[in-house]
Amino acid sequence: MTNDTNETSPLAYARVAGIIFLILLVCGPFSMMYVPTTLIAPGDATATAKNIMASQTLFRMGIISDTIIFLSEVVMVVVLYLLFKPVSVAVSMIAAFFRLAMTVVQGCNLLLHFAVLLLLSGAGYLSAIPEDQSHALVMLLLNTHEYGAYIWEAFFSLHCLALGYLIYKSGYFPPFLGVLMVIAALGYLTDSLGNMLFPGNKDLLAGIVAVTAIIGEIPFFAWLLIKGVDVRKWRIMADKTNRVQP
Repeated sequence: MTNDTNETSPLAYARVAGIIFLILLVCGPFSMMYVPTTLIAPGDATATAKNIMASQTLFRMGIISDTIIFLSEVVMVVVLYLLFKPVSVAVSMIAAFFRLAMTVVQGCNLLLHFAVLLLLSGAGYLSAIPEDQSHALVMLLLNTHEYGAYIWEAFFSLHCLALGYLIYKSGYFPPFLGVLMVIAALGYLTDSLGNMLFPGNKDLLAGIVAVTAIIGEIPFFAWLLIKGVDVRKWRIMADKTNRVQP
């Protein structure tokens, strides 16, 4: 009875990770792409401020979507660590810490969106700030939020790099999925560092990271949902790891 329960554990980890990825696949594009492109008018602070004031519900839905992402990411960190701990405790922990660090940066970065809402709230103490300056500050906060995304993206790229290694070495997932995850990692790192060093190439870099993310992440998480994990090989690897540990 105990053995049957243990054997279902890695499969459960795989399914949970796959379900969380579906949540991220819905919430991520909504809050990171749809909301900004709908409300932000590049180079026009006044139009952007008016768009947000006219569609505060949409802006707040973006914040809620981001919050769902953060909460889901914490669970993802734990599940992936447990799933790949048999391969290497050290590398699994490195991957977990990089993803957790990413989540912390994302949470701090979201405070900038709350600052935008406060600036546009019409509170009495804000009357000391002229409207045009207030709108300029809104645009500054939004631009800073964008660069905050490049920072957490750097952490995420290193997580994907470690995850790709773990997938490749696991034996209970096809090695090619690990190679594809490394490609995704390189795409995220290119987008992060590229926007920091060469901000004029934003659209090109966005195209690169979109392609590499699709190539690298979707096959692995689709595998988790459809195929799951080779439980027998996972248990063999886990037994070896347990014997090595003091």
